[in-house]
Amino acid sequence: MPKVFIASDHAGFALKRVLFSYLQEKGYAIEDLGAHEFNPEDDYPDFVVPCARRVVAEPNSRGIIIGGSGQGEAMAANRIEGARAAVFYGEPKEPQTDADGAQLTMIASVREHNDANLLSLGARFLTAEQARAAVDAFLAAPFSGADRHRRRLAKF
Repeated sequence: MPKVFIASDHAGFALKRVLFSYLQEKGYAIEDLGAHEFNPEDDYPDFVVPCARRVVAEPNSRGIIIGGSGQGEAMAANRIEGARAAVFYGEPKEPQTDADGAQLTMIASVREHNDANLLSLGARFLTAEQARAAVDAFLAAPFSGADRHRRRLAKF
């Protein structure tokens, strides 16, 4: 099980608490990097950037970052060299296939093909159940390690 770092701003605060407890109950080593109290004036980079730095510093770890949309959080995290944050709003309505014709979920794709190490969730767009399922899939999916994916990642 990878170590998990979790961070949110005010918009993701309630969902972060749900996910923190959920992952703790599942036995994950999890560290909450804030926000530690609800403050409607806080700024997501203050929590997301340190989370991305910790994930990069501990290569076998993963990060869960949460905000209102998840978009700004991913943008901030992806400014850190080595961070690869993917935004998740839900699965597409139609099945998706990769270049080999294999059917993939969105989260399997970002892990297997992109080695995403942070999952960015939009608390205003997901239910707690959807977020739990997304986190489960993200933490369970491996990076494929295929040469073409390694080659592409090296170009970052």
